[in-house]
Amino acid sequence: MPLPILLCFLVVLSISQCVSSYDSHEWIAPTASDVRSPCPGLNTLANHGYLPRSGMNITITDILDAAVAGFNVGPDSIIQAAKFGLLSGDAPTTMNLDALQLHNLIEHDASISRNDFALGDNLHFNETVFTTLANANPGVDFYNATSAGQVMQARLADSLARNVNVTNTLKEFALRVRESALYLSIFGDPLTGVAPKNFVQIFFREERLPIAEGWTRPETPITAESMVPVEVMIIPVAMWAATQQCEPLVIGPTITL
Repeated sequence: MPLPILLCFLVVLSISQCVSSYDSHEWIAPTASDVRSPCPGLNTLANHGYLPRSGMNITITDILDAAVAGFNVGPDSIIQAAKFGLLSGDAPTTMNLDALQLHNLIEHDASISRNDFALGDNLHFNETVFTTLANANPGVDFYNATSAGQVMQARLADSLARNVNVTNTLKEFALRVRESALYLSIFGDPLTGVAPKNFVQIFFREERLPIAEGWTRPETPITAESMVPVEVMIIPVAMWAATQQCEPLVIGPTITL
């Protein structure tokens, strides 16, 4: 093949591969038969096809691989939650996303985007609940560790005031801190915890990656270690205190000890 033709062929092939890769991860809203979880991160990965778009029969490996591919989030930062997820159903090696609404397994009270279990729908995004985060850090166009801690404090105060069955132990607090550090790291600067508001709001409200708005996948892997500086900044601002010592031990879809 003559060199000019070969070069043209390679360019076309390269472009077609890029388009194919992009198309395979375009955002597609879930259908009526697809299932989603209380976690906007898992839902976003499913909506972009990094996880099975059906939201069903998902393995731990699926979740770990999808988190790296979609968010550049390393396995060590989410492996515990992924393992616990298997307890949401009876299948030995897979889970369905909607089963993760099982209360007090990974799902928890004082969420920044979902109702408490005792107060209503703990599965789907709730705009009223999300208003606390949406309106945080007024006067600027970014969220940071300080605003994240303040949001956590406000959401827990609301739960304690309205939910007589609220669960508030170290486990829930640790989950909430990690979740806050994740959204700041994925959509902002993982070193400073500063994230553009529009990126974060699109992620929570639409459960999609704000690629069209200018977001790009982080170049540096986000790990448990990399999030420590952001978590250390969040924790004192949250001003958290336990209201009970032991959380319910959930070990299956119908078993709570």
